[in-house]
Amino acid sequence: MLVVGLTGGIACGKSTVSRRLRDKYKLPIVDADKIARQVVEPGQNAYDQIVAYFDDKIPDLLLEDGNLNRGALGKWVFSHKDDLKALNGITHPAIRYAMFKEIGYYYLKGYRMCVLDVPLLFEGNLDSICGVTISVVCGSQLQLERLMIRNPELSEEDAKNRLDSQMSTEEKKKKSDYILQNDGTLIDLYEQIESVIKKIQPSKLRTVLEYFPPFGVVSASSIVMSRLLMKKLQNKKSSAV
Repeated sequence: MLVVGLTGGIACGKSTVSRRLRDKYKLPIVDADKIARQVVEPGQNAYDQIVAYFDDKIPDLLLEDGNLNRGALGKWVFSHKDDLKALNGITHPAIRYAMFKEIGYYYLKGYRMCVLDVPLLFEGNLDSICGVTISVVCGSQLQLERLMIRNPELSEEDAKNRLDSQMSTEEKKKKSDYILQNDGTLIDLYEQIESVIKKIQPSKLRTVLEYFPPFGVVSASSIVMSRLLMKKLQNKKSSAV
């Protein structure tokens, strides 16, 4: 099964692409945002750790029903980078475990492809388990405008803090196998998606072979090793510069 890593900056249109892949191409979506909400619900271990860490820092951390005040938590961590790292350290292990379980489920169901929809795909090194990576990007000013329209409660400073907390668009482009440039119309975006799907769609023969254990192990191992090698080469280039 081909695991397609889908990522993109805030308000670049990743969710639109994810819905299109699900509705038009019937691909199963492993949605990191959805999983992230589930692992911090009351009663979950990650929830208890977040409350213990942030309770003294954020007065309105909890809503009346006991759920996390995600708006207040987000506003705080996007302006306090050390606390953002702490939050990620709490949530990422739980999110990863849930994602791997879901990927395994789709593999056992016999799907030819599944989409790993993760905002922090590269930051979390989850691209190493993906056969293909796709980034949805747009111009920085358009991205800021879209974010403020989508989240009118944010000030311009808060919106910029959220954008600055993520990997730059240029860095995402360097790390991605395919780029979807979402500065135009919805039709333009759909045409780009169609083009990429035609290029990456695994053949039926390859899918059948990957369910034969020896071939599947070799195929999966080669993907992981090639991703790790590419990262080492990129790091060497960055160090040289």
